[in-house]
Amino acid sequence: MKMNRRKFVVSAAAVAGAPALHTGKGGPLGANDRVICGFVGTGGMGRSNLRDFLRSEQVRAAAVCDVWDHNRDLTLQMTADQEGGKAAGYKDFRQVLDLKEVDVVVVSTPDHWHALPTVMACDAGKDVYVEKPLSLTIYEGRKMVEAARRNGRIVQMGTQQRSGEHFQEAVKLVRDGAIGKVSRVHTWNVGNESPAGMGRPRDTEPPPGLDWDLWLGPAPKAPFNGNRFIHTFRWFWDYSGGMLTDWGTHHLDIVQWAMQVDAPLAATAVGGNFCIDDNRETPDTLEVLYEYPEFIASFSHRVGNAHGPAGRGYGIEFFGTDGTLYLNRGGFEVRPETGGTAVARRPRYLRILDQKTPDRRRREWSSREGRSKFVTAPGSDQHFVHVLNFLDCVRSRKKPISDVEIGHRSTSTPHLGNIALRLGRRIRWDAKKEQVPGDEEANRLVRGQYRKPWVL
Repeated sequence: MKMNRRKFVVSAAAVAGAPALHTGKGGPLGANDRVICGFVGTGGMGRSNLRDFLRSEQVRAAAVCDVWDHNRDLTLQMTADQEGGKAAGYKDFRQVLDLKEVDVVVVSTPDHWHALPTVMACDAGKDVYVEKPLSLTIYEGRKMVEAARRNGRIVQMGTQQRSGEHFQEAVKLVRDGAIGKVSRVHTWNVGNESPAGMGRPRDTEPPPGLDWDLWLGPAPKAPFNGNRFIHTFRWFWDYSGGMLTDWGTHHLDIVQWAMQVDAPLAATAVGGNFCIDDNRETPDTLEVLYEYPEFIASFSHRVGNAHGPAGRGYGIEFFGTDGTLYLNRGGFEVRPETGGTAVARRPRYLRILDQKTPDRRRREWSSREGRSKFVTAPGSDQHFVHVLNFLDCVRSRKKPISDVEIGHRSTSTPHLGNIALRLGRRIRWDAKKEQVPGDEEANRLVRGQYRKPWVL
């Protein structure tokens, strides 16, 4: 059956917090005031963010910033027709933070550059929209939360799935028990890049107009390599956490939201580079298992075979006693349990009776078919409405639907999986202290290290 969508929307108001004054312009923004934004990081995701912020018709882009002239020039052209004229261009994000007129900083840099601009923007009195994953390390994420709170700033992470109506509907179904008790959740991303993946390009000089040292920033010094740049930076530990932080953050955010938990108790991971001949550092094949108090969850990734569950390349499945809910950006469906296992558990004398009277057994099965209802729902808009949620909260001072604390928790879970993988052992997690008890080697990965002169 088709679902009545409006009955199942989880309101962003559920995560709303207490209001605070917006001081970017010396007082609260009025309903007709433009939100003045600076955009830091103007690659593909940065341009996508700029596009939807401008589309809102609530924003003026005062500044765009990128360490590569090529990206910055492309983005400047996108602002040419906006009210108030073209934005100013900068190479160093600190110049954007110095602009008193800027209310909001949008951070769309590679992952290792998420924390510093966010913390410094909060300290400069700016609100922040920052891409996922929130941070490169768990320690960074906590510092970002602290900066937002001590400055009374609105900080939203770009886990836009939370703003999609069909994701909200699916979350409510799980929370309301529509598929029964959930004891298992599986998430995955699969594809096939065999045999050569992204290849093994030689180290070269950086392209013209790129400040490679500033691009590296707090990451260790390294020669320029084409695969460490643009999209594929995600497959190097110095800048990101592979597919687990790239897509796993999205998936596990929804899992923890639906299951009403903040963090796992433990993580175990196995994987490696088994089938792709390129220079990536993160695994081409990965299995991560998370232990929660009342269920287990997993994340699977591979790039040597594209056949996922039911032939789908990515998604989330919640396995309940009454049904299974499959969910991705294209929609969701609930497949009811038919009740066969319940018949198998009947007392022995009744099972014997069933064998003698097949019609009775058929009636028993029939009465138990459809423990839940078969439900399908199409996909819904996510990114633009996520931007609108953030802009609404900039005005109202309510916490956004992907508030920085939620973003931190949803990013920490993938980080724990990577720590377990890199150390080759099960990692227990104290979510309150944000420490791995009694494991200093693991806690060094929780914290990470910055290249001088950068400090957090």
